[in-house]
Amino acid sequence: MSTDNAVTFWDGVYAARPAATDPRPNVRLTETVTAGAGLPHGDALDLGCGEGGDALWLARQGWRVTAVDVSAVAVERLTGLARSRGLGDRITAARRDLRTSFPQGAFDLVCAHYLHTPLDLDRATVLRSAAHALRPGGRLLVVDHGSTAPWSWDQDPDLRYPTPREVAADIGLDPAAWPVERAATPRRTATGPDGRTAEVTDHVLLIRRTV
Repeated sequence: MSTDNAVTFWDGVYAARPAATDPRPNVRLTETVTAGAGLPHGDALDLGCGEGGDALWLARQGWRVTAVDVSAVAVERLTGLARSRGLGDRITAARRDLRTSFPQGAFDLVCAHYLHTPLDLDRATVLRSAAHALRPGGRLLVVDHGSTAPWSWDQDPDLRYPTPREVAADIGLDPAAWPVERAATPRRTATGPDGRTAEVTDHVLLIRRTV
């Protein structure tokens, strides 16, 4: 899928939804940042930011956030929300196709929540770049779907989601420099864009850079 087609696809996904007025942060992010993981406020990178629930929450906690998404609709919505909440100086949102370039900078936290896409995206390369963009002591948080919610755009019954350990192996980092701090498959009750709820499984991988 070309970049133009990718933008068209994801712009269509977001345009089909009512704009979120107060997007919620992902629970795996809030529990990681607040549950004693040793994450002082610093610079965060949100890959595939969507309408910005994670970026807005991090900015409220005092983080400086770079948020990127391939959808111009999502980025525009996040930019508007950040400005309306007085967080425009803490959030930099930009459209970016991660297949062709990775954001510049060094970060204390990089999060990639549900970076699943029908695009021909080399996720392992993107996540490896994310790990190398961490400062020493920084964390890479990868949260994937472990099950398919009824409102998901992808309802392929044969779809198999890799485990957190498989994702870590695919990234191929030196465990001495990037040890895995958490590899878990917790369940939770999720709420979809239309208000429906369902029990879903998350695949959570947390990697820390030591040097």
